[in-house]
Amino acid sequence: MSSRPIIIDTDPGIDDAVAIAVALNSPELDVRLITTVGGNVSVEHTTDNALKLVDFFEKDVPVAAGAAGPLIAEFVDASDIHGASGMEGYEFPEPDGSKLLPQTAVEAMRDTLMASDKPVTLVSLAPMTNVALLLKVFPQVREKIERIVLMGGTCGRGNKGVLSEFNVASDPEAAAIVFSSGVPIAMAGLDVGWGAMLRPEDSERIRDLNETGKMFYSMFGHYRGGSLKTGLKMYDAHAMAYLLDPDMYETADVYVGIELDGSMTKGCTLVDLRGYLHKPVNATVCTGIDAERFRTWLIDSIARCR
Repeated sequence: MSSRPIIIDTDPGIDDAVAIAVALNSPELDVRLITTVGGNVSVEHTTDNALKLVDFFEKDVPVAAGAAGPLIAEFVDASDIHGASGMEGYEFPEPDGSKLLPQTAVEAMRDTLMASDKPVTLVSLAPMTNVALLLKVFPQVREKIERIVLMGGTCGRGNKGVLSEFNVASDPEAAAIVFSSGVPIAMAGLDVGWGAMLRPEDSERIRDLNETGKMFYSMFGHYRGGSLKTGLKMYDAHAMAYLLDPDMYETADVYVGIELDGSMTKGCTLVDLRGYLHKPVNATVCTGIDAERFRTWLIDSIARCR
């Protein structure tokens, strides 16, 4: 069985690093390109981090730097969660930069999509600025996109605003463009991230697996998405988990709207689970998770790494 081609758009980020590691070391996935965007930290840091991860895993995957900030809103990072560099806690060698493309992320995505002989899945682990620009500037690529699998949004409470999740709320206008694009979307949001945390004993098991496990355990000690003592939220890994093992999730095919006008709710994902809005379905939303199956899957996935 041939591997599935994907492009990863990301802002590493400690939980992004976990998701990227899984993808780069999965025999079921063919990572054609990694693009970066300002999100958890600046685009300079996220690009540097993506290059460090590609070098760490000794993969020949190109990286392209994208948007420094949102389409309209002011850029506000999450360095309080991930540390100043985005991947605090582990000393990576400096990347040689040979895998950094001269094109922008949007140009590189277009080139990769148009050159592919089969549809490509876009995996979005970050604010959707690059993806929105791609769809607007190069609409001809839509026929080359199989679907967009994203970590973002929430069916309930938020982690950036009362009802808004960080990736969507960081660039709600971009999210609105993506959700209204007509491209098939699968959304793994905060709900499943909260429902399947890594327990302290899971982190200790990961530490002892291999060099990758040691690297992640070092960074987990600096990650404020929980703690090594209370458990850690692995949000971005759920996008990869859904892509590779969707049966571990409960899902609903629904309409998702992005609030752009509310003075207290801008950036919220309105997941219409009961069809109140009478709008056409535009997304498959993960609403539940088999937590034990996810933890086993994640540990097994890291065990395949170096």
